[in-house]
Amino acid sequence: MTREMLKLCLVLVIIIAQSQSQEDEDGPYLGKYIGKLNTYHHQVSGDVYAVDDWTILLVKFNYDGTGEDTFFRAGDSGRPGPQGFIIPDEHGKTNILERYHDAELRLSLPEGKRLSRIKWFAVYDIASQNAFGDVYVPDDFEPPAPRSLGALAASGSPAVSSQPVQVLDSVTILIPELRYDGSGEEVYFWTGNGAQPSAHGQIIPDEYGYLEPLRVYRGEDVRLRLPGDLTVSRIDWLALWDKPNRRALASVLIPRALNVPPAPVRLLEYKSTLPNCKQLHRDYQVSWEVFGNQITIELAAQIEDDDYMAFGISGNATRSAMLGADVAVAQYSRTLQSGVVVDYNITAVAPCVQVLGAWRGVCRDTLLAALDSNQVFSAVRADSLTRVTYRRTLKPEDSTDLEWVTSGPAYVVWAVGALDEAREPSFHRLYPRGDVVLRLIPAPAPAYDCVPFTVGTTEGAAAWEVAELFDPALRVFHFRLGPSGGRRGVSGRPGRRAAPPLAWYVNGQLAPDLQLRRGLQYTFKVYGGNDPHSADEYHPLIVTAEATGGLERLSAAAQRATRVLAGVHYPRRGRLAPAAAGGLCIGRRPVTADARRDDDYATFRSFNRSLLWECAGTPADLSITPNSSWPDLVYYNSFTHAGMGGRIFIVDRHRRNIGRRNNAPLPTTVSPAVFITLLTTLTLLLWRP
Repeated sequence: MTREMLKLCLVLVIIIAQSQSQEDEDGPYLGKYIGKLNTYHHQVSGDVYAVDDWTILLVKFNYDGTGEDTFFRAGDSGRPGPQGFIIPDEHGKTNILERYHDAELRLSLPEGKRLSRIKWFAVYDIASQNAFGDVYVPDDFEPPAPRSLGALAASGSPAVSSQPVQVLDSVTILIPELRYDGSGEEVYFWTGNGAQPSAHGQIIPDEYGYLEPLRVYRGEDVRLRLPGDLTVSRIDWLALWDKPNRRALASVLIPRALNVPPAPVRLLEYKSTLPNCKQLHRDYQVSWEVFGNQITIELAAQIEDDDYMAFGISGNATRSAMLGADVAVAQYSRTLQSGVVVDYNITAVAPCVQVLGAWRGVCRDTLLAALDSNQVFSAVRADSLTRVTYRRTLKPEDSTDLEWVTSGPAYVVWAVGALDEAREPSFHRLYPRGDVVLRLIPAPAPAYDCVPFTVGTTEGAAAWEVAELFDPALRVFHFRLGPSGGRRGVSGRPGRRAAPPLAWYVNGQLAPDLQLRRGLQYTFKVYGGNDPHSADEYHPLIVTAEATGGLERLSAAAQRATRVLAGVHYPRRGRLAPAAAGGLCIGRRPVTADARRDDDYATFRSFNRSLLWECAGTPADLSITPNSSWPDLVYYNSFTHAGMGGRIFIVDRHRRNIGRRNNAPLPTTVSPAVFITLLTTLTLLLWRP
């Protein structure tokens, strides 16, 4: 072989190696590479990564499963042997290993063991004292770990400060004790490449996933997640960026090749086929195409099974406003195995209800004797992502619809929330506070600012504890109105996901459990608002045998089929009439508060203290005396809106924690000993004089 051919071969090898290296960099970050498993027996193979000091990741792992007594094993001796320790499998079990083919496994070391202190990892058979495959951990191996950077360096007014910024994993950045007065007109979390922050960057969604100008921060810990496929290895800085003035208020540099854990998220393989796309929220995007007098819209969001996506034309031509908006409410029906897109008109920011015979609130166009203008094309729900595509005309076909503007900016509104028991949209949990503007026919090219969705583990906020009012001496209960409390409040309780904007506050507690004793008389003092013209602040109190309430939205026949125990008049014919409304006493959030942050309150007490109470008028008195005909469990609710109330336990004697016991699941089987104990107790109770 000539020298020229050797040089050519060397160049080809270098090119191939560089190409392979580039492919590895472009792939998902899996952690710090330890090495390939050495293959000895039973077709063991795979790549081994360190996720952190306590976690090993096996990729493309193979084992034929025919070993007699085979386990994952590690140790700090010179080579694999009996002096090591067993590592539980991906399920946390120390069972004999079964067959694996191209598997990806995450293994957690036993308590007290650390990856930085072991010398080898093996697929080891105890019976034969043989390693079927192993890998050696390099000396002075440093596993991935969170890294601390410098604090945000402020570069002008307004002042911004923080404690040292931390990179927790490949996509998560923590800014401890962030302080910013919120005075900037359009300030965003911003990242990009280069020696210093510049306008050639992109927005990072805030800690709640919104892409809105930043609010005031008063020493809060802010956790950011990089959008789409972006990782810390591909950025050089993080900044608070003043977009109109093209300057960084504060920034911190991010070194390349940080040895941090991989993020517990993965990308979803989805990209809209429509030419225009706007990222509305980290978990929600809309894409569209205009053709002739038609607009095709695709909504895509990471939502739960019983959630909806709302999107439509603002009720105001110069800003985004829910009131007066013309919106499409999209959902995926598991029952129908298809998408449903319903045309809604918003005449009040409240669930749809009859106000003096007319429907007001978030109501279907068909309920208002108008047309449903949306034509569904396709719908898919897979891997936590729901996609629905529909079409409608640009110009309205009836008086309840608004026109899609193509000659200038189109102000839109959007929301995400849960469907209630009637499959109607309840109060939204995600929605914008500022203006959202689209140019439906952008020039000179389509507008596309969407990024891939990611799937990861998310921890929901724990619901506040449900209060119980069980004092035997308590005879008077005061019913007032207040916010339903987000996912920690009414909608976070067992069996509940949807909630209206308001809920009942009884003696200062949010929709508590009550205990009433049969034969005693009680007085409910009701401050539900006595203006029947209001769609959102008129709530006569009712007590029923069914859990939902909201009788106003039912037909006359359905109303009469509901067992109402207190709170209505029964006319000879027609609809039921409420009997107890009273003056309005309502708790409101401060003007500066953001309803989307209700989950930040760890306790109901702290949330309740933030409310400002406005009370006017005298209460309506509703007297009730439970008797033997009442069920053991009844409910208090609003006559107009569903889901605002709570439970009333009807008892013969008061008992503590009856509500908590009622929430507990019943055992499916009963042991003989327990059965005998229950039978004996029941016999004694029945024969007690």
